[in-house]
Amino acid sequence: MLGRLLCPTILKAVDKDLKNTVFSYIPNTAEVAFYGMMKGMEDYLKDVKKQKILAMGNNIDEAKLDEILSYKPRAEKIAIKDAKLRTFITNDSDRTDMVAHVYDITYGTVQQGVDNLVVIDDSIVRGTTLRNSIIRMLDRLSPKKIVIVSSAPQIRYPDCYGIDMAKIGDLIAFKAVISLIEERNMEHLIDQVFEECKLELTKGNDAQNVVKKIYAPFTDEEISARVAQLVTPEEINAEVEVIFQTTANLHKACPDHSGDWYFSGDYPYPWWKQGFLQSFC
Repeated sequence: MLGRLLCPTILKAVDKDLKNTVFSYIPNTAEVAFYGMMKGMEDYLKDVKKQKILAMGNNIDEAKLDEILSYKPRAEKIAIKDAKLRTFITNDSDRTDMVAHVYDITYGTVQQGVDNLVVIDDSIVRGTTLRNSIIRMLDRLSPKKIVIVSSAPQIRYPDCYGIDMAKIGDLIAFKAVISLIEERNMEHLIDQVFEECKLELTKGNDAQNVVKKIYAPFTDEEISARVAQLVTPEEINAEVEVIFQTTANLHKACPDHSGDWYFSGDYPYPWWKQGFLQSFC
């Protein structure tokens, strides 16, 4: 369902040109969302086929009908990951060198300069693997456009996955919003939030996560667009777009699992919230 709910945004990104779009996934943990995405694309094409056939009326051309019925989403195994190597749990000093050796690529699946390449990931945390390896690797296939899709929303706060993961300053969504703040000469907002964090730490269990104000002036789309810029190396030829799941769709896909604090900042326990505010300060 996480993959299926992303389909409308993906269709917009590729201008509904599924004839010239190849779908894949990286890494293997994104495979289930990939199947959901493909089911959604199949449903979309089913409606397209129906409309085209109805438009033929009584003047049914068998060759044209065969062409219409042959429409289907193009799915390929674009990249193969060495399962023995885990970039996510590698320390920061070794990750950059490691990601260049983790993936192998499948050539001959993308029409150079013609096809869009849509690749779904389970999440985008730091963006390190994207920038240092994946986007460079995908660009070697010479697609017209690369669309990186995250089945998880923008990870804006730490403690993701319930482990001691990245600090907030390492998260690509946070880097993106700070970049936007600096571009628009809004640095006073950072100072303001810093002072408010110190005040909130004196309130005990009543403390609020005022770091949300860092993100408030910007839309999800603005932040996603800046993430795309930050993870795209200068030498890349293809256009790159990054699409994130929405938190609303996350709840729709997982209605019985309401924990979303690493996306929304709504920490469920006061001591988690206080620990985060202390780390921000």
